[in-house]
Amino acid sequence: MDSSSQLHRRRRLLYLARHGRTALNASGVLRGRLDPDLDAVGRQEARRLGDALASSGITTVVSSPLSRAVQTAEAIASPLGITVRVDPRLVDRDYGRWAGSSIEEIEAEWGSVDDAPGVEPATEVRARGLEVLEELRREDRATCVVVSHDALNRAVLCALEPSLCEPDRVAQPTGCANVLTWAGGSWTVLAAGLLPGGATLGLAETAARMRRWERD
Repeated sequence: MDSSSQLHRRRRLLYLARHGRTALNASGVLRGRLDPDLDAVGRQEARRLGDALASSGITTVVSSPLSRAVQTAEAIASPLGITVRVDPRLVDRDYGRWAGSSIEEIEAEWGSVDDAPGVEPATEVRARGLEVLEELRREDRATCVVVSHDALNRAVLCALEPSLCEPDRVAQPTGCANVLTWAGGSWTVLAAGLLPGGATLGLAETAARMRRWERD
């Protein structure tokens, strides 16, 4: 088997995370390219996410350039001695002049966020997210964390797993992680919207199980 075939078949484990909470998240408005820091709750969510993934064998942490994502990524990477890589393609969806507005306001005027003028097309958000995943898959790195935003995460998850239905219906609470694996030539979404310590989750337990799967 040649090297390209081996690379195609090699297993990959990827945690696609959403950043912790900010004041804008708490207020229920669209964030987009606005750049607030994590609030106190968000910093706690980031620490919990880092704790849950600490024993997952992480080799790479990649983040959106926005502060809320970088701060979450640092909480995961710093205890492991890993330097966060920033990738501008992971930035939140561009809502243009609608950033800072509520979804209800936009829907009342335009019917949907997608139809509001100046909003980045959902197809472009999905394409840049999938492009990052494809590049990470081609690198010789078995376990990665990608920290991004709800709009991008949902778009990617639904592209990889159509059974998740519409992107807006995929739960992506702040400080959550989604578990993706690459094996046999395709990505599989094993779990979505997991929270550290959640009753149905056990992100730490899921991470440990995935680590054992990777060694097998």
